[in-house]
Amino acid sequence: MYMNNNEIIKRYGSDYIEMTTTLLEYAHLANEIGDTTKQIGIKPNLVTPTPASFGATTHPEIVEGIIKYLQNNNFRKISIIEGSWVGDKTSEAFINCGYKSLCEKYDVEFIDTQKDHFHEKDCAGMSLNICDSVDTIDYMINVPVIKGHCQTKMTCALKNMKGLIPNSEKRHFHTMGLHKPVAHLSVGIHQDFIVVDHICGDPNFEEGGNPLQTDCVMVCKDPVLIDSYACSLLGLSAKDVSYVGMAEALGSGSTDLNKAEISILNENGEVIKSFSADKKDPYEKAFSHRDLNLDISVDVDECDSCSACFACFTAVLYRLKDEGLWNGGSLPKISIGQGHKGKNGAYGIGNCCRTFDHFIKGCPPKEEDIYEQLREWMTD
Repeated sequence: MYMNNNEIIKRYGSDYIEMTTTLLEYAHLANEIGDTTKQIGIKPNLVTPTPASFGATTHPEIVEGIIKYLQNNNFRKISIIEGSWVGDKTSEAFINCGYKSLCEKYDVEFIDTQKDHFHEKDCAGMSLNICDSVDTIDYMINVPVIKGHCQTKMTCALKNMKGLIPNSEKRHFHTMGLHKPVAHLSVGIHQDFIVVDHICGDPNFEEGGNPLQTDCVMVCKDPVLIDSYACSLLGLSAKDVSYVGMAEALGSGSTDLNKAEISILNENGEVIKSFSADKKDPYEKAFSHRDLNLDISVDVDECDSCSACFACFTAVLYRLKDEGLWNGGSLPKISIGQGHKGKNGAYGIGNCCRTFDHFIKGCPPKEEDIYEQLREWMTD
């Protein structure tokens, strides 16, 4: 018996390895994969070199649970494949996030896509560059984190595939508006099974810092459906995150939560509760966050900025707001993003604005450097 595409199976607890293996056993993943000689790729989220408890990266215990389950079922060709965001090195995240020791323990290969070659691929009418190592994978297991995002509001399964494209393409995504290329990438890279880290993702920022502890792992086969459900958990609808509906239109899955069947397992792998998406999960903690609709239009001229740069910048604005130093209109007009390359201006953030009269160095600049410089500019 295999999982249906409209199923979402959840497990709560504190033993993340056991929780994961219980879910995979219930889903009969080994039977789903079939041939034990297949090359299996595990795609976590290692966006930054910070521990999972910070709310940005995938818990290594979940990946360990996947590896243990697969090896116990005679799968030996397993690799972990990932590339951090522009501005951080995957090699540092590999160590700091606990994946170096994990790979050594289970003799599993780690593929750093920041060091990979890439090729052009037609993704439902949009040409995108995809890392060559993706083509070596026969069965892709996506292990995203449910968390907020400063530009797209939410990130989970669909956007996590962005770690499998080169840095140059990541920058290109932002010049294309981010949502559309993320949707088309869902056609270019097929994810076969999804194990979602819903343990303590930051509901506000993709780089973490304010984790919300929920202690949940869940599995699903439909990336569009699980992203739609993730939206609901973050107080959003799928319509609030454009790439979710775009991916549905391209045939990558369904946003119809009315047809979703959600179940919760206990430690014995037994269903203790089943409910539809419009019913509240009694184990979910209430979502509470700062105003995600921070109005920066008065002070900021944003054009095609990369996530790492924009996330650092908005995090600083929240700090200044919390300190009572900024509430819109108290800064000189500040530019940020690739769209300002080669142009002139007064104040800019990042190397894209190196031709401005004043700019903060870095790609991306460090958050503390932005904070100190903005405070100085506010008093000029």
